[in-house]
Amino acid sequence: MSVWTRGMQHGIPSLTRALVVTASFLVGAVSAVSQEAPLEPHQQLVREIFQELIEINTTESEGTTPAAEAMARRLLDAGFSQEDVHIVGPNDQKMNLVARLRGRETGRAPILLLAHLDVVEALRTDWTIDPWTFTETDGYYYGRGVTDDKDEAAIYTANLIRYKEEGYVPDRDIIVALTADEEGGGANGVRWLLENRRDLIDADYALNEGGGGALKNGVRQLNSVQASEKIFQNFNVQATNSGGHSSLPRADNAIYDVANALMRISRYHFPVMLNEVTEAYFRGTADVEGGSIAEDIRAVLEDPENESAVDGLQVFPHLNARLRTTCVATRLNGGHANNALPQTAGALVNCRILPNHSPAQVLLTLREVAGSGVEVTPTGSPNPSPPSPLTADVLGPIERITEEMWPGVPVVPVMSTGATDGLYLRRAGIPTYGVSGLFGDVDDNRAHGQDERILIESFYEGQEFLYRLVKALSGTIS
Repeated sequence: MSVWTRGMQHGIPSLTRALVVTASFLVGAVSAVSQEAPLEPHQQLVREIFQELIEINTTESEGTTPAAEAMARRLLDAGFSQEDVHIVGPNDQKMNLVARLRGRETGRAPILLLAHLDVVEALRTDWTIDPWTFTETDGYYYGRGVTDDKDEAAIYTANLIRYKEEGYVPDRDIIVALTADEEGGGANGVRWLLENRRDLIDADYALNEGGGGALKNGVRQLNSVQASEKIFQNFNVQATNSGGHSSLPRADNAIYDVANALMRISRYHFPVMLNEVTEAYFRGTADVEGGSIAEDIRAVLEDPENESAVDGLQVFPHLNARLRTTCVATRLNGGHANNALPQTAGALVNCRILPNHSPAQVLLTLREVAGSGVEVTPTGSPNPSPPSPLTADVLGPIERITEEMWPGVPVVPVMSTGATDGLYLRRAGIPTYGVSGLFGDVDDNRAHGQDERILIESFYEGQEFLYRLVKALSGTIS
């Protein structure tokens, strides 16, 4: 699940606004010209692969095997050997593809390029176009999965073939893994591979979804690198009561007890808890945000307990979610009859917990805040994952290539507020970085939604960015 970093939120001065409008016009003009130009062979290849993937329904009910097999055929036809192309998984419906480009015997561990093949459901009646038909119009490619995550699956597959055709021999193996059930389901491909065929994907580190470029008003703001993600944990808030006839109401009421507990939880703010990744994120976004937001960011970096600055930032959901653990009610249930006092009532509270915040401590806090009259219990087990180190070996090439392709655009580490399969790799000791060079409008993120689309210009720029980056990381400076 890709999450773009949010950009500027406030108005901008008139001169800057004029420059933005001009820049937006120029970006649009360049985009129009680039669409008219014929595609290079490697671009034509990735477009064909992209279309093929989009037009294979890989929702949880349909499975990923046909898409994995289609990509395997592409690689075998390009000259990859059978021993380097594997289709493996727990059952016939949920197979994963793992392919390897062999490098020199240098002793360096491989790098892993990860993308998931599965997509969330899409109904034709919900869309203005067919979600399972690859559609090109108005400077965009449309279809379910064009941003989450078949764009990267197509790019990694096409670039691996491009390396092969060019005779490129890296200083370490390059592994591409296209997997199942990232969006949900019982056959998560990364988890299955780690438990059953770790030998196929064991790597020094991995590149994954979760990061990317942010566009606002046609202007490239930043290129984010996801280095950590929050911990997903649900909690049940439950109240019980002896009940009775609704014509004889009493002060004690299970529904009111839960409602009051939820209101207390809604008003509570967990403490600000910065870490290496979030500090780097706020430092990098201060100049992008500008104005009073930048002032508040710098004040919080200097003193996380600065209440005035924190109050100024927490009104923006994308900033508040990176300052602290957040918990929010998402489901309610209660009562058993229209004419009876409720004997039970309950709610589900979904928490996104900072990597440096203990889920056990969050539970204790929720119990204290919720108060008497309700019971708070965790549901399921949390999956904490350690942040990936912000090493120069990884960030350096990302920064260099970003500057080559988009001068002046900063590279900003980010913590995802959602979840990706990177958490399984990080838990297994494989640092993972969400990076793509795929720029998307921060105000038009349609992943999981209606009429999912990607800018055509951004798609091919992302292909070139990842082509150069993987070459740089695998031993050749392009």
